Amino acid sequence: MQQKVAASARVKLSEIFTSIEGEGILFGTKTMFVRLSGCPLKCHWCDTPYALPLDSGSDYSIDEAKELILKNLHPNTYKVNFTGGEPLVQHEAVIELAKFVRQKGLRTFLESACYDAARFAKVLPYIDLVKVEFKLKDSKVVDEKHYGSLLMSELDCLKLAVGSGGKTTYIKVVVTNSSSLKEFKELVREVFSVARPTEIAGFIIQPSYKIDEPTLDVLFGFYDAVYPLYDQVRVVPQLHKIIGVR
Repeated sequence: MQQKVAASARVKLSEIFTSIEGEGILFGTKTMFVRLSGCPLKCHWCDTPYALPLDSGSDYSIDEAKELILKNLHPNTYKVNFTGGEPLVQHEAVIELAKFVRQKGLRTFLESACYDAARFAKVLPYIDLVKVEFKLKDSKVVDEKHYGSLLMSELDCLKLAVGSGGKTTYIKVVVTNSSSLKEFKELVREVFSVARPTEIAGFIIQPSYKIDEPTLDVLFGFYDAVYPLYDQVRVVPQLHKIIGVR
């Protein structure tokens, strides 16, 4: 038992910095990013490959990580974004840091691929804002054999988030020019079999950036697949890349 506690008292971080949120329904807000190291997934359009190796980043005690958060915190920060890599890889550390952030009066945001619903459920009570990201098959996130399990976990996480009460939950799907509209329509159907439109705060279609970028007509197809069920669908590119910040 003591060994488990000791292990959970450390965290591997890739970086901590404050910038402008460039994605999702909260784009444009001043945000602190706490980027945890390590990710078991393999999205071919990933824009943070340096944070993917499980042995990347720097090792800190939880107390040292808290000091780094305070050191890098700017006035008027809207939220603290726990991202990666994949933050659920170090879910116990996320819990400790999220509790600390809340004690400082800040909102907590989880940016996860939702690959592990059990870990997601443990972190969820300490999170205020939740993005549930669904990966299409052309992301190459996992092989064909394991894709069904990943999709089921993502749907389970969505169900947990909207059922938890008091959370702002939104959906994001990255699409490319090669993404299957048929697959996307089936995903939309499954999403709204789990969550009612009134339970989510947005449905974001994010075009891939500089890798197989979708045309306007392709984006219209994805948008039109969602709009009859949920008129708060938005196509939102990565703002931070457009304005040249990380």
